[in-house]
Amino acid sequence: MADKKKGKSNGNGGNGGAPKSAAGGNGGPPAPAGLPEDAQVLEEIEAPVIVQGQYLRDLSFESPNAPESLQMMGNQPDINVEINVKPQKVGDNDYEVVLYMKVTAEEAGKSLFIVECDYAGLFTLSEEIGEEEVDLIVAIEAPRLLFPFTRNIIADAIREGGFPPLLIQPIDFVSLYQQQMEAGGEGFPPIEQS
Repeated sequence: MADKKKGKSNGNGGNGGAPKSAAGGNGGPPAPAGLPEDAQVLEEIEAPVIVQGQYLRDLSFESPNAPESLQMMGNQPDINVEINVKPQKVGDNDYEVVLYMKVTAEEAGKSLFIVECDYAGLFTLSEEIGEEEVDLIVAIEAPRLLFPFTRNIIADAIREGGFPPLLIQPIDFVSLYQQQMEAGGEGFPPIEQS
């Protein structure tokens, strides 16, 4: 199935448990192009991000028109993907970042399925990271690390619901962040304090 991305990203922007960050630094890939110069600072910090854990917070699958919906799968359904990033500061340098994804499929005006997934990670950021870099990490880097796991969970849920698995195409979190900055002028809302 193909997907239509509806990039709704509201929130502030680890590495699979490894102490090195994919944001660069110590042999990791370079910071994504198009980021503010502040992001280049991350490449110089020793282990700027450590993933303390990743976990499924919430998962919902609905097939409101089953079994009729399973018989309707003759054409390519309309797929809609919504994304939201929800960060929260949970300690001095610890942040929980939740990647929320909602996938809906419709054919002939009838809902085939609805999947909602909250997949989270607990990230510890180096004390050397400035406030502006924290925003970039929780808005871009953290959700980018969580995305493959979230996509896999959603594909499995859809398959277990009797439908062909959906391969959601990679999300450009840099572009979503930049769109949010341009739209509101302030970027993402402040990080929630616990």
